[in-house]
Order: sequence, then C-alpha cells, then structure tokens
Amino acid sequence: MIHRPDEISDDTASSESALLHVLEEIGATDGITVFLQCMTYLEYKYRVEFEREQYREIDAYAKEVGLQWFASPWDIDSVDFLENEFDALTCKVASATLTDLPLLRAMAQTGKPILCSSGMSDWSILDAAVEVFDRQNLVLMHSTSTYPLPVEEANLRAIPAMQERYGVPVGYSGHETGTELSLAAVALGAVTVERHITLDSTMWGSDQSASMEPSDFIELCRGVRMLEKALGDGVKRIMPGAKIGSLRK
Repeated sequence: MIHRPDEISDDTASSESALLHVLEEIGATDGITVFLQCMTYLEYKYRVEFEREQYREIDAYAKEVGLQWFASPWDIDSVDFLENEFDALTCKVASATLTDLPLLRAMAQTGKPILCSSGMSDWSILDAAVEVFDRQNLVLMHSTSTYPLPVEEANLRAIPAMQERYGVPVGYSGHETGTELSLAAVALGAVTVERHITLDSTMWGSDQSASMEPSDFIELCRGVRMLEKALGDGVKRIMPGAKIGSLRK
C-alpha cells in the first residue's frame, strides 16, 4: 500500500513514480507499506543533525585514533555545548552564520582559534565579520556556497586578495567535484582545505553530489603533500639535480 500526501510537486511525483516502478519490478512492494512524503528543508535538517550521544561517540572515537575534531555551531547554545562538554579544538564559522555578529562574538570569547568560511559574502560583509575576531587567532576560508560548485564560480584569486586585505592566513572550503580546484587553491596559498566527505556520492542527502568519496579524498591529500614540496621557498637558485655542465656547452 502506498501513502502519499495530497499535494506533491510534479518533480517529486516523477521521482516517486520511478522509485515505485523499480520496487514493483523487483517485487519489493508486496506486503510492504511505503511512505512517500515531501520534506521541508527544516525537517531535513532535524533528520540529519546529531544529538548529544552522537557527538560523544565522535569525541570518543577521535580520542581513540588520535584525531582532533570540531564543528560549526549555529547558535550561542551550541558554542557553549562544544566548549563546555568537549573543549573543542576550534570554532568554525559556517558561511550561513557570517552575519550573525552575536554568535561570532560568542565564538571569539572562547579564545580558541577561529576558522571562518566566507561563502555568500562580499567585502563589506567579510570586513564586519573579521572585525569581531583577533586576527592573530583567525584563519579565513575562501568559499563559494554553490553545491556542486561550477568552475566559473570558484573565484580562486580571492585567496591571495583576502590574504592581502586582512593580513591573516586564508584557506579554502570547496564544494566542487574532483580535486583540481582544491589543488589550485593550495598553489595560490591556501593554508587549509575543507571538503565534504561521504561513503558514496550517490547516497541520499542534500550535498552528496558535492562530497568526496574516500578514494578521492586520499588522492587530494597526496596531491596537497606533493604541492607542499613542489612550491618550494621562492628563492631562485640552482638546484642540486640540475646538471649545468651537460646543459651549457
């Protein structure tokens, strides 16, 4: 038996029809009640957000394997939660909260290092946010809040521009597919790289298509480490491997 809401969009109806067709083909609808319903964005967020127990599990596992973890608080209560219950390594400002100055002040008051994403912002918005923080304790993250990110919206030259304007380290928060843009960001001076990760980019969820699978993430890490070596120190000199005698005859 199939239960559906009275009002449903054409796109959703089409997707559900395709799903039902597959289920019927494999006989999966026999004796099974399938609930198909519309979900608001807020309902979706409530469905996927972690509760206290999930954070405790993350904390325990991170300690077990020797990792440090942190999260992006979206309200002041969450800042207190991360600070008082877990003594989180840092606070991460999500792009969507960049204009919430009371929240930013609460993060600044922890005294922890701040990672600050900059999606959906221009210079005036970013100027106001930066003023809240101690620049000695701040890393900005160039970001464009499009999922997945089209190449023409990457605007990677904002990385050196932000470094020059604010005098702070600048990283990159990417939502593209592949590794090329993230590696280019490192070549332009990004000191941190943030990417979403998933076990399978075809899984259900709002940003799976903009997330990296583990094999892609490993490839990105290898590329970043190679670039760290390849960038060098900028001093022009004759390298040990150069065979000057054989080249100049």
